[in-house]
Amino acid sequence: MRADQLSDVLFKNQDEAYRQMQVRLLPNIAPDTIIGVRTPVLRGIAKEMEDRYHFLKALPHSCFEENQIHCFLLEREKDFGFVISEIERFLPYVDNWATCDQLRPRCFQKNRKALLPYIRKWIASDEPFTIRFGIGMLMVHFLDDGYDKTLLELPASVDSEEYYVRMMIAWFFATALAKQYADALPYITTHRLDKWTHNKAIQKAIESDRVTPEHKKELVGYRLK
Repeated sequence: MRADQLSDVLFKNQDEAYRQMQVRLLPNIAPDTIIGVRTPVLRGIAKEMEDRYHFLKALPHSCFEENQIHCFLLEREKDFGFVISEIERFLPYVDNWATCDQLRPRCFQKNRKALLPYIRKWIASDEPFTIRFGIGMLMVHFLDDGYDKTLLELPASVDSEEYYVRMMIAWFFATALAKQYADALPYITTHRLDKWTHNKAIQKAIESDRVTPEHKKELVGYRLK
């Protein structure tokens, strides 16, 4: 499939009920930019696209689904330098949590050392979804292999009133409490996060199957009223 055939293919696979759900889940983007195509279909389109490099260069895209396909194309690329370059081009156009969180290039896993300076740069950005992306990459790639407790300071130091940034910080610390409890707990006990993010991180940790019952019981006592 060629990129110039994409619009027709997307509308042929439109699911109106799914579209309405997506519109509700993505309140910060224009409803008329959401066609309503399910993720497995979008992945299949990305896999079959013949002129993917032409498509990647064609920014900005016209709809949410095209941004999702952009993510799936970058996910498949193996050249770290190319992927970083393309992500730097793409991030200014990322305008919602779903596209931001879908951007998970596989090549990052084997290039953590080279990735970290970019994560620091993204987290220091003024753009909310660039910050969210940076924190998300820190959560995915540096809470297991490559873990360094000083990196917890990066999301903790973010000062933002943006809902989608604060939610990602809460998600990061809930995950850190599941994987690196001893190091993450002081960020809760010393109230390093704003009240909303603090309580949301505890809520998400308590809801997680990866946090032990003993740790959940302890965390309940640190909720702020």
